[in-house]
Amino acid sequence: MKLDVSTHKLFGYGSTLRTAKRLTVEAVRIVDRAVAGRMPDVKVVLTGERNLAEVTTAAEWETAGCTDKRVQARALRDAKRHARDVAGRSIPLADGGVLVVINVDQHPNEATFAITLVHELVHAMQTSRKGVRDRLVAGLRHDLGVERLSRRQSREIDRQLEAEEKEAYGFEYLAGRLVPAAAA
Repeated sequence: MKLDVSTHKLFGYGSTLRTAKRLTVEAVRIVDRAVAGRMPDVKVVLTGERNLAEVTTAAEWETAGCTDKRVQARALRDAKRHARDVAGRSIPLADGGVLVVINVDQHPNEATFAITLVHELVHAMQTSRKGVRDRLVAGLRHDLGVERLSRRQSREIDRQLEAEEKEAYGFEYLAGRLVPAAAA
């Protein structure tokens, strides 16, 4: 399992990057022990709300194999519209790893960062389970219009995503082991 923590178009955040690296190493260890599955290669990218959309959509396009420029432009516009509300996202990568993108504008302290980090790492662990990565890629391909799914398949994917989201919220208590203030 490889771990990489970096920034994207985020200048003057050296201390934030150092803190993120320290917390990420600990969070990976804690989540790997507590959650079922195997931790894949994880790439954590810290960015601001302005650049969150371009990082996430570029990873989605690569994973889904989307080459249509009109679809890419529409997906980017939609992602920019919702970027303000997003604290973090985890996206399966084409090489088998997971990209975790964290919006630093949403995290005023270590406690909130730890909660989001643990939540997204739980999603990363979920991708290692049987069939989950294929389902996520199929959902991305459907959302981008590369390969359509039936209504039944689409509803099933949405239902499973909801269950995985509940599981990730259920494991957020692990952030209290990283930063004691996150347990409150």
